[in-house]
Amino acid sequence: MSRKLFCEISPLTYKISVLKCRTLRHLKNAFSKHPFATVKSEDKLPVAVYKHKSLIRRTLGNVQPQLQENKAVNLALTAPKINGVLIRPGEVFSFWKLAGNLSANKGYKEGLIISGEKTASGVGGGICQFTNLIHWMVLHSPLDIVEHHHHDGYDLFPDFNRQVPFGTGTSVAYNHVDYRFKNNTNNTYQLISYVTDTHLCGELLTDAELSVKYHIESENEHFIRENGQVYRKGQVYRSCIDKKTGNLLSKELLRDNHAKVLYDTSNLNIIEK
Repeated sequence: MSRKLFCEISPLTYKISVLKCRTLRHLKNAFSKHPFATVKSEDKLPVAVYKHKSLIRRTLGNVQPQLQENKAVNLALTAPKINGVLIRPGEVFSFWKLAGNLSANKGYKEGLIISGEKTASGVGGGICQFTNLIHWMVLHSPLDIVEHHHHDGYDLFPDFNRQVPFGTGTSVAYNHVDYRFKNNTNNTYQLISYVTDTHLCGELLTDAELSVKYHIESENEHFIRENGQVYRKGQVYRSCIDKKTGNLLSKELLRDNHAKVLYDTSNLNIIEK
């Protein structure tokens, strides 16, 4: 039997470990050489890079409907904290730097959280949908992602009106598991975020036209049974295309998925290895 990590010994040691991680992140932020994006503007920048919206109340297996309703509250509380932020040349966008701790005394509710192979509930749960939205828009820009965590290795829910390729999600936890990107261009960028009754909406804007556009797609996606377990496999690529000529300038592999499927696979078309 493998030896337990300190954080796995008891609930108390887990809390101590989380506090340690949060404290270290606060210290790293304080001594960071890169300025964080904190300035906001009510005026929108003139050029739209990418827009996207995601359904708030989705069918996620046997997840309790109340957790979906609570997620809607959590997203609505967070959207104004991000809305309008400018990411100027040389600045780093940090989700937690703007969102802050999602505590109950700020109105946040119990929502869905994911830990390893399991789902549970926690205050502020469901907020990954927000960083998923931001990440998807940033992938359609020349901005550089400098911190990105993923629910690695697991396909937790069956597809339901999937809009983006599997494997392009994010995982965040205050404040040491962050989502960050850096503006290494000469343009200033801006994030717009808001909620409607049904959707979380976002826009990525900039102050000058881009000469390129980006396209993200999955290839060779399939389900395969390996040693009695079903896995979801496939690759996600990002293509950079010259707007004037339509020529493909580059194609990069973003993710090579090999995710353990944790839901009923009886209706899937599975390749037997």
